[in-house]
Amino acid sequence: MRIPFMSMFIASPFDGLQEHAEKVKECAWAFQQAIECHISEKCKTFEEFRQDVTRMESEADAIKRRIRGHLPKGTLMPVDKFQLFRYLREQDSVLDAVEDALDWLSYRSEPGIPEGLQKEFFLLVDANIDPIEELSIMVSEARKYFKSFSEKQRILVKDIIRNLRRQEHEADKIEAMLKAKILNLNIDPVTIFHMIMLAEIIGSIADHAENAGDMMRAMIAR
Repeated sequence: MRIPFMSMFIASPFDGLQEHAEKVKECAWAFQQAIECHISEKCKTFEEFRQDVTRMESEADAIKRRIRGHLPKGTLMPVDKFQLFRYLREQDSVLDAVEDALDWLSYRSEPGIPEGLQKEFFLLVDANIDPIEELSIMVSEARKYFKSFSEKQRILVKDIIRNLRRQEHEADKIEAMLKAKILNLNIDPVTIFHMIMLAEIIGSIADHAENAGDMMRAMIAR
């Protein structure tokens, strides 16, 4: 029977991963509100939402540093330390992509997002929010697995990882559809470039979430 090494920790690093994942999830809500605000002509608080995201990204960085700083050499762990760090890097990159998308959008407030692309950008944002929410669930279930090493729990985590991959694939399809539409609109070249880059930055959110899932899959492998 496999020994649950987690019980030998004073503080599990997966507690920190969960805290970090919840901060990423919290940031996703502000991101969604910021995009909706930017598109709405009546909303005047885009910059406030963007600053909220920046603040939460800084708080997540502090959590990340705490996780890295509380793994003393020789500490018994149920996973390879570098696998853990690679997972954390991808989860943190989700938040970085959210911040980058809002920063990129803020560089050019006019003409903003053209009316003919607004619906597709809403779809793209929604498609990239789903993987963020799935990350939090995945970490929560992985914490349970690393305490019990239950095969049933491992299968549950693997199912979540498969769902992450499916969500990333759906987000990719929406991104491709959006970019095709952008390139076929009769708009100025600067707006085309700005919109293509925005679509790619938003699309990278799901990419990093899928990568985090792949790292988790490696950590729970037997």
